[in-house]
Amino acid sequence: MMVERAGAETAEWLAATAETELLRFSTAGSVDDGKSTLIGRLLYDSKGVYEDQLASVRKATRNLSTNGLDLSLLTDGLRAEREQGVTIDVAYRYFSTPRRKFIIADTPGHEQYTRNMATGASTANLSIILIDARYGVLPQSRRHAYIAALLGIPHLVVAINKMDLVEFREEVYNTICADFRAFAAGLNAGEITYIPISALEGDNVVTKSARTPWYRGPALLDHLETVPIGHDHNLADLRFPVQYVIRPNLDFRGFAGQIASGVIRRGDPVTVLPSGRASRVKSIVTWEGDLPEAFAPMSVTVCLEDEVDISRGDMLALPDNLPHAGRRFDATVVWMNQKPLATNRSYLIKHTTQVTQARIRKIRHRIDIHTLAHQDATELELNAIGVVSVEAQRPLFFDPYRINRGTGSFILIDPITNETLGAGMILQPHASAGSTGRVTDAERQAARGHASLAICLPVGDPELPWALERLLFDHGYAVHVIQNPLDLREAVTTTLAAGLIAIVQPEGDAEAEILNMAVPRDRRVSPGVGNLPSHENAHQIWQDLENAGRLGHSPDPLTGGAGI
Repeated sequence: MMVERAGAETAEWLAATAETELLRFSTAGSVDDGKSTLIGRLLYDSKGVYEDQLASVRKATRNLSTNGLDLSLLTDGLRAEREQGVTIDVAYRYFSTPRRKFIIADTPGHEQYTRNMATGASTANLSIILIDARYGVLPQSRRHAYIAALLGIPHLVVAINKMDLVEFREEVYNTICADFRAFAAGLNAGEITYIPISALEGDNVVTKSARTPWYRGPALLDHLETVPIGHDHNLADLRFPVQYVIRPNLDFRGFAGQIASGVIRRGDPVTVLPSGRASRVKSIVTWEGDLPEAFAPMSVTVCLEDEVDISRGDMLALPDNLPHAGRRFDATVVWMNQKPLATNRSYLIKHTTQVTQARIRKIRHRIDIHTLAHQDATELELNAIGVVSVEAQRPLFFDPYRINRGTGSFILIDPITNETLGAGMILQPHASAGSTGRVTDAERQAARGHASLAICLPVGDPELPWALERLLFDHGYAVHVIQNPLDLREAVTTTLAAGLIAIVQPEGDAEAEILNMAVPRDRRVSPGVGNLPSHENAHQIWQDLENAGRLGHSPDPLTGGAGI
């Protein structure tokens, strides 16, 4: 009886663990800011370290912290790392709490290992940027923060470490926060949270510290357990790159791969790229059995109702929501090799499940990490970041990176040595000079970087539409206020067909009903408005739309609000 009960409890625990949400996060920052010590502290205080690991660390010669235990050695596993006291390669660690599971990427701080930092952060939901409270925001702190923003990591935590060495002074914390905010204003960064900590002594890491009574935010672990990550994946645009065709017998033909974005359901119509053939989803097969639906980033096998010629590198998408198909695009590249990037040299490009030849046709500019200024360049050296024009040998199926991380990223590979040379994030496609077909909605969305949308404002504030238009326009959106139209239905539908964001303030129930009938529900929002000035209401609407994923992450402002 007791054995059966123990077995049932074990099965229940395994089921609960399988359903626990997973958060991937990375650490970054300058040398000796305490990244490895912070991770060791998280593991140690959350009881995420095995006894044999602790025994190994206690035997190490470099014992500096808690009760003779150097917590950084829990992640610095290479012999060279232990000898030098620095992190060289990315160290991955796993731990869990009752509320969430975690995969940690402890990345190097040295500038020469920036490529390792970019690799470790590429799949993260959240990045912790550590800053030494004694020295403030250093150049390498800026570099790592810029790369984290570049990689589209939606959540950033600025952990101001070693507060014990500055006597936990609030003014030191406030100064560093102000300096980082000033730098981050030039980034397209996600949500930023600031936490004062002492990784060595544990203050505000797992539990709140009594030595920072002026800090009213959460401890680091509490923030990691509660930060919302449900919208981190793009679930609106189905992109299923085919990795492998499974044909075990004459009665089964399935297409295996990882869903890059979106949701796929049994019975959905799909278009196969590049052929353009249409079919429907017959079944979604997994090891545990068939599913009615699957979503990113699940790995599944999809079976179609029709016999369609599909191979590795092809992509399934919904017919009315296709990615851009093209050979040329602009991208931001982080260069990771000693041999500089050179224009017109032949590389291999790996994008989703496709590998083909590509050339860098032009280096548009190099980015100065310290000032974010654009510099002319003829090549990109190791750890440099620049914007380039890429031309692939055959069409790729992609979206801008800020809309879809899965289909907007790629790597460049040396065709001779097979080394990874650089990592890229697609900015926008190039118009195809030889195209003769009609412009599609997918092309409009790829060119503008956002889908069409009707924003229906309540009656009351006549300046609100213009304030919202100014704010969205300054952030790079194609937006238009519809005012006193001769035919409201025609004006709205034409604006949406052009791929624009329409701002409408209907006068009365009749116009509101026209909008309800003319605009599909998934292309219409009716935000609430508070009793605030026009520009504050506009800013709140913009933030709510971005947080809900209706606009996507906006680019940096084009103007200061007074026109170009």
